[in-house]
Amino acid sequence: MAIRLVLADDHPLILSGLERLFETAPDCEVLARCANGQEALDAVRRHRPDVLILDSRMPLLDGLEVLRLLASEASPTHAVLLAESAEEDLIRDAIQLGVRGVVFKEMPPDTLLQCVRKVRGGGYWLERRSAAQALDELMRREAASREIAGLLTRREQEVLLLVCRGLRNKEVADSLSISESTAKAHLQHIFQKMHVKGRLALLRHAEVKGWSDRFIHRQV
Repeated sequence: MAIRLVLADDHPLILSGLERLFETAPDCEVLARCANGQEALDAVRRHRPDVLILDSRMPLLDGLEVLRLLASEASPTHAVLLAESAEEDLIRDAIQLGVRGVVFKEMPPDTLLQCVRKVRGGGYWLERRSAAQALDELMRREAASREIAGLLTRREQEVLLLVCRGLRNKEVADSLSISESTAKAHLQHIFQKMHVKGRLALLRHAEVKGWSDRFIHRQV
């Protein structure tokens, strides 16, 4: 059975090249070609292809947003991301969103064919450096979450998260529906537990430890 594909890239020449590549492969069938993220999302919903080939940077909806929406819908379509090797953060986020393959744009076309066949067969095709970086990031987040949970109460974690986002005491209080004096008291407890003096020292400490918005678990 042919591998059913949807292709998405906002560059017409690249999109045509992708189509020619897969049309010459006897085991592949192109169902749709899309010039932006919204078209890609609509095509996946309509055709339910085996594999979506998705450019990392797309108009209307970028590649990550398409992946995020497909993940929320529990789409059975496997996604392969076309990315630049320098897009390390984007690749890491795509892996966390469930992308099954990552192919760098500078790689030979046959690499993409090999990737699609492996992904269609239930496997993964992740460039080793990208996979290692994603795993390292996940481990850092888990370690930061465990360390925070062992040191601060849940309310103190909430206060710390908002302070790391740049909110002042009044804004922290409003966000948590508490008084400003209560917010200040929680902040003083955080200072004491972290052995820092003042907000600036706290922010520096949080940055060094990885306790910023991106590393604190969303459920705190």
